[in-house]
Formats: sequence, C-alpha cells, structure tokens
Amino acid sequence: MATSTYHAAKTRRPSARTVRDEQLKAEIIRVWNDNFEVYGVRKMWKELTRQGIDAARCTIARLLSRLGLTGAVRGDHKKRTTIVEPQALRPADLVERDFTATAPNQLWVADLTYIPTWSGFVYAAFVIDVYSRVIVGWRLADHLRTDLPLDALEMAIWRRGGNVDGLVHHSDRGSQYLAIRYTERLTETGAVSSVGSRGDSYDNALAESTIGLYKTELIHRRGLWKGLDDVEIATMEWVDWYNNRRLHSACQDLPPTEFETLYRARINPVILAGAD
Repeated sequence: MATSTYHAAKTRRPSARTVRDEQLKAEIIRVWNDNFEVYGVRKMWKELTRQGIDAARCTIARLLSRLGLTGAVRGDHKKRTTIVEPQALRPADLVERDFTATAPNQLWVADLTYIPTWSGFVYAAFVIDVYSRVIVGWRLADHLRTDLPLDALEMAIWRRGGNVDGLVHHSDRGSQYLAIRYTERLTETGAVSSVGSRGDSYDNALAESTIGLYKTELIHRRGLWKGLDDVEIATMEWVDWYNNRRLHSACQDLPPTEFETLYRARINPVILAGAD
C-alpha cells in the first residue's frame, strides 16, 4: 500500500452511512434501555418508527447485532401453582380457547405464577383484559391462599370503576379461583365465572402468555431476587411499562392503554376532540 493511500484513509472524513449508523446506534441503545432491555428487531424497528426515526428493518437488525443486543427469549416454567380442586363444582367453560373480545371489560383472564427469591417463593396473581391485553389487576404475596387472587381481582374491579356487569371472568381450575369468597365476589359485581374444562395451559393460554412475558422480560433477566419487596416494586414498574409503553402485536403494535383509547374514541368521537 502506498504511503499516500494510507494517510488518505486515516484522514478521510466518515462516510454518510457511518455517521448515520452512529446516530442510530445511540437511539437503539436508548430505546433498548428504556424498554427493560427486551426489544428485538421487530419491536425496536416499530418503536423507532413511532418516535419519528426512520430506518430500514434490516439496518436495525445489522446494528443490533453489532451492538450485541438481543431481544428477550422465553424460557420454561417448572413450578406448579395450579392446585386443582377435583371435588368442587366448576363453572362451565364459556371461552373454549377463543381468546377474543370486541370491547374492553368483555372478557378477563386470570392466573398465578411464582418467583424464586433468596427468602423463598413469591407468588403473583394477574387479571388481564382480553381485548387490549391491559393488566387490570395484579398482586404479590408469599402464599397461595385465596386472598392473593382476590386482591388482584379487587384491584381490577376498582380500576374499571366497578362496572363489570356481564363480564366473563375466565381462569384455570385452581382451588383459589373456585373458592367461595372468590366466586361470591364475582357474583356481587355481576360478572360471570368461566373455568377451563381440560385442565391444561391451552385452556387459559392468554393468561399463560402474559405471565410468560412477565417472567421473560422481568423476572428471568434480573437473576435471583432478594424477597417480596423488591419483586413487588419491580413488578409495579414493569406493569406500568407493559400497559402504557410496551408495543403489543395483538394491539396493532400499540401499547395496550393506547389501543383502548382508540376504541373509546371510535365509540365516542368527543374523546378525540377533547384531547385536541
């Protein structure tokens, strides 16, 4: 190589592509850090586009690879939290694996999961609105008594203003969800109870999927937790992000609460006019 060629290469200004790549890398790192470090290529591309940053999906994939950043990958769930109540009279399965809804407060699904910590297992209960995937209720405890899912249900009812008459509440056959106090509370609000008939994860697949996201995007990525308090604080932060900022493919790649806002705006256009 000629000396002049070497010095020319060393002093040459960066190309437009190199400059653009460096700018995009900074934006990618920012978005990745702001979203629990779980976004892969598709969601990263969608989020950057929402923020007015135009880039080809293949460019995002290339830069993510160069930065060594990857999206969250789901793992397995080992511990069993469903304690079946074989002798109890169970409500009918009104869902039959059709997890669709045409409006909020039409169908809720509920389930439990566990989190291993230094001080023992912590258990989490979630209630999810099928239409928008919004987590309307959640609670953590160091036990699996009926109080745990009942507290999550109370949060869901409160957040929806107590207006759940005619709503279908679907769960698995766990004894917590078939407890008298739980079913009586549903009856008081006018909600209808539905329980999976086959006793496997597919009969409550949407709740299982949401819990899978929770375990993958938060629990498994933080290592072993100290105890109930730090898991509860982190869960509160994750639920806020999940409901208000996380892009969801089932919601046309919008955050769940934004998807619900669009529904209300279609039903009542005055909402949009008031926002303007």
